[in-house]
Amino acid sequence: MATESAAVESAAPAGLKKGAIGMVAVIFMAVANAAPITAMTGNVPIAVGFGNGLGAPAGFLFATIALTLFALGYVAMARHITTTGAFYGFISHGLGQVWGMASGFLATFAYVVFEGSLIGGCAYFANDAVNTIVGVNIPWLVFAIAAIVVIGVLCHFHISLTAAILGVTLVSEVLILLALAFTVIAKGGGPDGFMLDQTVLLNNAFESLPAGAFGTAAAAGSMAVGLFFAFWSWVGFETTAVYGEESRNPKKIIPRATLIAVIGLGLFYTFISAMVLAGNGAKTSVEASISSSPLDLFFNLVDANLGGFLLDVYKILLVIGSFACALAFHNAASRYLFALGREIPAAKVKSTLGAAHPKHGSPYIASAVQSVITMVIVLLFFVFTAVQVPDANGLPVDTPTLVPYTNIYGLLALIGTAAILLVQAICSIAVIWFFWVRKTHRGNIITTLICPLIGAVAMGYVVWLLWDNRAFAAGYAANSLVFKSAPYLIAAVFGVGIAYALWLRFSRPDTYAEIGRTVMEDSHERN
Repeated sequence: MATESAAVESAAPAGLKKGAIGMVAVIFMAVANAAPITAMTGNVPIAVGFGNGLGAPAGFLFATIALTLFALGYVAMARHITTTGAFYGFISHGLGQVWGMASGFLATFAYVVFEGSLIGGCAYFANDAVNTIVGVNIPWLVFAIAAIVVIGVLCHFHISLTAAILGVTLVSEVLILLALAFTVIAKGGGPDGFMLDQTVLLNNAFESLPAGAFGTAAAAGSMAVGLFFAFWSWVGFETTAVYGEESRNPKKIIPRATLIAVIGLGLFYTFISAMVLAGNGAKTSVEASISSSPLDLFFNLVDANLGGFLLDVYKILLVIGSFACALAFHNAASRYLFALGREIPAAKVKSTLGAAHPKHGSPYIASAVQSVITMVIVLLFFVFTAVQVPDANGLPVDTPTLVPYTNIYGLLALIGTAAILLVQAICSIAVIWFFWVRKTHRGNIITTLICPLIGAVAMGYVVWLLWDNRAFAAGYAANSLVFKSAPYLIAAVFGVGIAYALWLRFSRPDTYAEIGRTVMEDSHERN
């Protein structure tokens, strides 16, 4: 193992900076990936109005349980393998290089499109914030391009810089959401009380919103949509392992940070969403969520409970939070590109895509490539997509301002989440294979067999739900060519990964043997 690692590292001029960050920084970056304020404000209205209605908080609770079971197996692997490739490295060691390479391609693809998704959300929120706060309508594309450029510049430098930025934004997000929730508690709930029996009991997660619920104009929802958007709200927590090579004591830091991120986010999401629904009341919650301004589910409550000034602050934090989330996904995507690049059998690729900055220890070329990809994605959506929304007479009206939210944010989130859930399911099987079939290390029957098995089933179930309700989940973008081609795109990326690995097996067996094997050795080397 050590000689293989040394052989690969020697091909690149420098490695990622060792010991650059501690557990707090890893947690901040992973949780910032999940973007609590963006996840709550953007996803809860969709889950309520088109999914499981008031049972949306229960959907978050179900996701907490499922993802914790997955995480137990995931961190068991992290205790033995430390690599910036994370899923790529774990699956390679568990199921072999072919599955590892294919999963690495799919995980990289997911994180690449996630940055594009959050750039769309950030641009949409920024346009709305500037327009409503200062009365200036700046095109969303300006915000999108600016965000891509700033993220590219920040990620060129030492990772501790982005860790500090993410830490500040995350704390601000959490504080204002907690302030909102506690004002609801201080008022004794809303017009219908706390409604905990309708919001947080687990069985409510699997109930679809009925048509005309609570005397509103709501159409029938689908609990599948509610569950899917609950899981989407977590995407990013697993990136703790991506920072293993740059953390001070990865064998301890990564497992702890992962479990803290999963359980902490789960309890936080469930609590905040339940309090927001309680504060609005049943009828108002559904009416706001199905309206043309679904963010009012949060905005109106913030205005009523915290005041107009803090509403402006909230809108600004929503922009910053989505920017921070895009920044965190950029970090993850560039490290996946770096991990794949340093194992491609071409000296030019290893010395560019697979190279780290000699001074900052950042994957600076992979980061630049990721910035270019994101820019291309955003520009293509700007040029070739449109959103048509029915007017009062039911006639379609072009609504270009919705492109960044409905098409870029929504569609790319659907595609990326489906891809990452598939990779998580494969990773769960890899954990079982690693400990119980290959028997590389001794495993605990609960954390390395039972939990990963349940986790794999849960991930597969959510992907199936998404597929079965794909048109409903896509909403106004259901007729988009991007949406219709999404399943084939995911299958093609996975297939290319398999084909590439098989080509390496027969034409370059030495390189094939190195797939997913660039790992760091014992944690004492970081101290």
